[in-house]
Amino acid sequence: MLRVALLGEQVIADDESGAVLTRSPRSVALVAHLVLHAGRAQPRRLLAGLFWPDSTDAQALTNLRRELHQLRRVLGDPPPLTVTGQDLCWRDSPSSRVDVREFAVAHRAALAAGDPGEAVGHARAALAAYRGDLLPGLADDWVLAARAELERQCVELCDLIGRTPSDDPATALAAARRRIALRPLEETGYRTLMGLQAEAGDRAGAVSTYHRCASVLERELGVVPAEPTRAALRRLLARPDPEPRRPAAPGLVGRATELARLGELWRTAAAGRAGLVLVRGDAGVGKTRLVSELAGGARAEGAVVAAGRCFGTPGRLPLAPVADWLRTPAVQKAAASLDPVWRAEVGRLLPAARTAGGGHVAVEAWQRLRFFEGLARALTAGGRPVLLVLDNAQWCDQETGAFLTFCLGLLPDAPLLVAATLRDGDPGPAGAAWTAQLRDDGRLTELPLRPFDAAGTARLGEAVAGRPLSTSDRDLLHAATGGYPLYVVEALRAHDSPPAEGLAAVLRTRLEQPGPAAREIAGLAAAAGRDVTLELLTEASDLDADTVVDAVDELWRRRLVRESGGSYDFTHDLLRETAYQQVSPPRRWLLHRRLAQGLELVHAGDTDAVAAQLAEQHARGGRPDRAVAHYRRAAAVAASTFAHAEAIRLLREALDLVRARPASGNRDRDELAVLEALAGPLNAHQGYSSPELQHTLERSLALAESLGDEEAALTALLELWSSRFVQGRTVQAHEAAERALGLLTPGTSAAQGGSAHFIVAGSSLSLGHDPVEALRHFDLGAERTRGASSWPIGTRPDVHGPAWAAHAHWLLGHEDAAVACGAGAIALARRIDHPYSLAIALAYAGITHQMRRDRRALGTAVAELTALCDRYGFAYYREWALVLGGWVRGGAAGLAAAHEGVANLKAEGAFARMPYWLSLVAELSAPEAARATLDAALAAGEARDDRWWLPEVLRLRAAHDADPVPRLRAAADLARTQGSTALRRRAEADLGARSAS
Repeated sequence: MLRVALLGEQVIADDESGAVLTRSPRSVALVAHLVLHAGRAQPRRLLAGLFWPDSTDAQALTNLRRELHQLRRVLGDPPPLTVTGQDLCWRDSPSSRVDVREFAVAHRAALAAGDPGEAVGHARAALAAYRGDLLPGLADDWVLAARAELERQCVELCDLIGRTPSDDPATALAAARRRIALRPLEETGYRTLMGLQAEAGDRAGAVSTYHRCASVLERELGVVPAEPTRAALRRLLARPDPEPRRPAAPGLVGRATELARLGELWRTAAAGRAGLVLVRGDAGVGKTRLVSELAGGARAEGAVVAAGRCFGTPGRLPLAPVADWLRTPAVQKAAASLDPVWRAEVGRLLPAARTAGGGHVAVEAWQRLRFFEGLARALTAGGRPVLLVLDNAQWCDQETGAFLTFCLGLLPDAPLLVAATLRDGDPGPAGAAWTAQLRDDGRLTELPLRPFDAAGTARLGEAVAGRPLSTSDRDLLHAATGGYPLYVVEALRAHDSPPAEGLAAVLRTRLEQPGPAAREIAGLAAAAGRDVTLELLTEASDLDADTVVDAVDELWRRRLVRESGGSYDFTHDLLRETAYQQVSPPRRWLLHRRLAQGLELVHAGDTDAVAAQLAEQHARGGRPDRAVAHYRRAAAVAASTFAHAEAIRLLREALDLVRARPASGNRDRDELAVLEALAGPLNAHQGYSSPELQHTLERSLALAESLGDEEAALTALLELWSSRFVQGRTVQAHEAAERALGLLTPGTSAAQGGSAHFIVAGSSLSLGHDPVEALRHFDLGAERTRGASSWPIGTRPDVHGPAWAAHAHWLLGHEDAAVACGAGAIALARRIDHPYSLAIALAYAGITHQMRRDRRALGTAVAELTALCDRYGFAYYREWALVLGGWVRGGAAGLAAAHEGVANLKAEGAFARMPYWLSLVAELSAPEAARATLDAALAAGEARDDRWWLPEVLRLRAAHDADPVPRLRAAADLARTQGSTALRRRAEADLGARSAS
């Protein structure tokens, strides 16, 4: 059966197999127009003019015929489309399903039904078909009109369900929430939801709905809820009298110049010049308020505006602000039009069912940039200008900063502006790195914000007080507050007159104004360190639910907290800090324990999203064992979104807690578990040559051996080999490989057994041992790991092994076998569609081609390898490409590239194959420099036992000797000892040439 999806996505697919038949925007839009006029013939000339308005009539009709030819193949037989020479007509068919038609039929049935239950049933069916906007991403006039009408009908059905008595409150609640999402500025939906929540006994939810309504209306329209909505709240709170007056939020005062500058930057970005503006200044200077004004203006112009916030306390998931942006309804609607491959990447961050871990971190690390690209495409999918607000960027996590840098580099012409606020004097190390890079790229504009002068302070003071201030009060207000807007606003809310104390005292006074219950809830919210829900506050508090609701409502009315997306947070971070300082240390300990318990209850079905919070709360609440478990889980969740730096931080916290415990077998087992989890992120973030990775693996091995855990010891040895080998510690790497081989048993997994054979082969070949024996182990490694789903050493031996085995074949003089082996590895990497494996195969093939002196084949391999490394960020193999590419290019440019590659490898601590790399540099160098470089290569080979290429280094070095014969004989003898036929032949050929001359 044919499935045509036009609501929330644009696709025509086979309903049974799920195969996509077309996603062509033009084809799907043409079908949509016909579907919207089902049963009514549409003239060809009308359709041609509508879809190709810039073409001549004749060309437009030709384009339509071509499109119809494609559509007939997609729609199958019999097609639901009737085609004549004059017109086209869509007719519903049993062989096709169209979501728009399903919605229309169910909508009509719901309105016509006489029985309330039957009406609700049809309405539910219609809402199930309405999965989003019609043709998301398209903005043609006919699409906009049809989209608005379908949305109106959807709202109509939500209202029908809401007013129909039912035994299924969940359906009514869902319909009310959907109505609010569709029409967020209409109070009717909020009142309906409040009533339904009250009937369901969810008083907290109803109050939160009112707070959300009031916040949206104030932000978007500058008004308070109407009397019917306020009356509904009074009934909820059992208040017969009008609710206490909430202080009005002052409009933006005294920032005309700065706002104009932001407006200029926004217009430039909206015209197609993506960038980031950083509004910076001291705490309380009004950064957030200024950016909020920009956001309001952009939203009024029809732009997509999404807001995210960073927090100064640990516990949030990496990329949390990006997740906040992606949850914005306008972004979600636009992202629905993305191809499935990109929606899958977004699903890593916003999964329907989160699954962390699985697979080897180092293998999956290459997918990070594709993941970032999926997020970037989702944020900009709608075609409208996009404003992303990032508050408190000084606490921005490393991954969010890296994503922003990537996004602005990937989409330089997108209509996108990131407006971030940053508190001066408190830049985190991650923030300094990504802002510096954007500054260097010319994508960052900084807008410093300073306190008000006396006149500006007076204007703000009068706006807050609602009355003129005397000259003396004006002078006193500016002198006391220094012109900081936060100080001015909070001082006048605390005293209704200029303050006599400092800002800290003013904030303490403000927090002392609420009643005892509200003050207690403020302390609990401050201990959470971030936004909290009413549900969590209720679970974590020893107050009853009604008291908690009243307390939060009081804090909200006094503008100490604000509502955002169903959660509450302090209106300024300084208020949170002050509230936490007012809680005694013993009381803090208790609050953290209660919050941990509350989080576990609220998120009992899935604690992954709050694993880092749970770890922090348990650690601060004196429960280190529970904290360690949650730190490990939080690290796995972080690694699943490639946030390896955050995973490392979390596991280091866990490690500190474990090592603080008294020595015991259980402690050692817990330490080993944390260290095993730490190895993957360290490898992905710092590379194989990382000293910290080396120490981690060596400690893991020692613990595994002391505990008698042979499986853990084998895993540690396999990973330790990679670290030691890349560092150039060839003998120590081979020792680890042989120990790993000795631990194999009949019960050892194929992946581990095959990996052990692979590493023995690799280090054996590098030490200059018999290539025949190395080939045997390479073959065993590839055979035993073929088709495995994970690889302990971080690469696939069934690709890596044959690629490296090609070098052994070449050393043995089997040139054809070497080429075939390398080509087979490349073919397998392409077949499994694994870019990291393909990079490995191309890199090793590059060495094979260089040894064969095949410049054309090497040039082709290097070009593809370079493109892969640039696309996916493979730093290690990028350096290989630089050296090999430099050798192909030759001349000054080639020498510079080769020098750069070698220098980068040394900087990374990657000394494996250094004699080989240096020999290539020497071939490009002038005689004196070449002699020195070859001497360095010989020294490196002897010092690191990297001996496989030393016969060739000796041969090249002989060319710079007055009498080359002794060194050439040494080269031939060494090659003979090592079983290297190809290198022996080269040395003997040079000797023969000398004898002939």
